[in-house]
Formats: sequence, structure tokens, C-alpha cells
Amino acid sequence: MIHEVDEGLRRLLVEGGVQESGVELVFDAPTREWSAKRNAPAVSVFLYDIREDVARRRTGSAEEHDGDGVVVGWRGPPRWFQLTYLVTAWTNRPQDEHRLLSDVLRCLVRTDVLAPRLLTGSLAELGLAVGLDVSGPGSGGPSASDVWSALGGELRPAVDVRVTAPLRGEHTPAGPPVTDGLVVRSAPSATPGAEPEDVRRLRYEGAETRDGFAAARARREPASRRRRRGSTTR
Repeated sequence: MIHEVDEGLRRLLVEGGVQESGVELVFDAPTREWSAKRNAPAVSVFLYDIREDVARRRTGSAEEHDGDGVVVGWRGPPRWFQLTYLVTAWTNRPQDEHRLLSDVLRCLVRTDVLAPRLLTGSLAELGLAVGLDVSGPGSGGPSASDVWSALGGELRPAVDVRVTAPLRGEHTPAGPPVTDGLVVRSAPSATPGAEPEDVRRLRYEGAETRDGFAAARARREPASRRRRRGSTTR
């Protein structure tokens, strides 16, 4: 899911024209070493915090069916996570950096939910809203100064972007349907000359036995021909 959120943000910024004029869009950590090797204008979208939105956690599971309506498994509810990105602009002059960061901010603030065309993979399949919060109140994660200290660089202007996205629930496959009939065998008689043991097949007629079970698939009469016990035929 994380890489799909990355791709959604990349597509959003590309549509907003951030990559025009040779600006490079990267998801690298803006460390001191990275900035020293940079030789072109760049926008860094660095993921630095992941937290579950526990208020949206749910339990239970839902059935999954194939094309014939047969249950093939169960799927748990999605878990929601907040992914926080540090978005920075990098050029040779502060004025150009501020202008580029303004373009990024303008592109982000006009988007509250990523459009379906921007989503890929499981995010597109789930069809749930992926929300954006730009430079809003903090969610209890690391402060900007802590992030820059961990990166080993100097404090720079940056835009915090929080994306709330679903992680698809776990899939539990269903076992194959039971198609074998039950065979009942009576115990062999201890009396000399007695008849062989009695074999009775329950429910399925005409089925060959294999290891005590009938191998033929059950054949049910059409609903129009079945009637409840004790009812009369009209």
C-alpha cells in the first residue's frame, strides 16, 4: 500500500506541473550526502512517519465469492494508516526554492482526496477514499526539528503532507466443497456362515465407495420435485 500512495502523490504532482522546467521529483531522504550530490532542481517527497488510525479499526470478515457464487474465502476489514511526508524544494537559490515550494503547495492544497485515476493496485481495487491533509495539526509524530536532526541536515522550509490510506485486510481461503457421500457399514457378524457385512450409502445413490466414502457428487432433485415430510401432493 505504501508504494501505491507514493505513486498517487507522484501522479498528483506531475499533473500539477511540478516536473516542468527540468525539476526532478524524488522520494529520497534529503540527507546531507544526498543534497551534496544533487545537480538539478528537485522536489523531495520523504516518508518519515507511519501510524495506524486506531479509531477506524474494525473487526469481523466478509465472504468472497467466485463467478458462480461459491464462497472462496473470507476477507478482513481494511486497516487505516496515516503516512506523513516531508516535502522540500531544492535549487541553488532560496528564492527559486520558495517559488518551487509554492507551486507544490498550490497543487496539494486543492486536493482533499486523491482522485480514482491517481490510484493503483489495491487502493484502486478497494475503491475507498484516500485523503490528504496538508500542513494541518500534528498527529503526535516527530517534530520537523527532530526529523532534520535525524537526517543530519539544516532546518529548511518544508510542507507536511499526511495521507490516510487503507491497507487491505487479510484473505483466508476456504477449503474445497464437500462432494463425497457418507457410507455406513455394519460390524461383521461373529456367527459362522453369516451374511457379509451390510453396506448402506446415505443420500447419494449409485456412487462408488473409496476409503469408506462415496466419490460421486451429490445430486439434488429440483426444488419443484421436493416436498416437506408430511405434506400432501397436489
